[in-house]
Amino acid sequence: MKRTFALAAAVLSLASVSAFAADGKLTGYISDSMCAAKHMGTGAACVKKCMDGGDSPVFVDSASKTVYKIDNPDAVKAFWGAKVDVSASTSDDKKSVHISSIEEAK
Repeated sequence: MKRTFALAAAVLSLASVSAFAADGKLTGYISDSMCAAKHMGTGAACVKKCMDGGDSPVFVDSASKTVYKIDNPDAVKAFWGAKVDVSASTSDDKKSVHISSIEEAK
């Protein structure tokens, strides 16, 4: 019984650690919630139009094509439709990202 309890505790502790990744650097695009990964560098005008129409900004990771809701959308307002490098922490459970710093990718 002790062994089962210890195994369950270990699994649960690992699951909680993976829920929030440590701060890291990511490269991707700021897109809108309706089109998300469809634009990937080709639709800045559409992203801006959708954002002006009320859609929420999202971050699309270039490497994995994962779409993350942005927890702090005001941080990305100047970068709608742009390819960016961000320092951020991600929540895989919520599919969200909190951006600490952002700059246009080179």
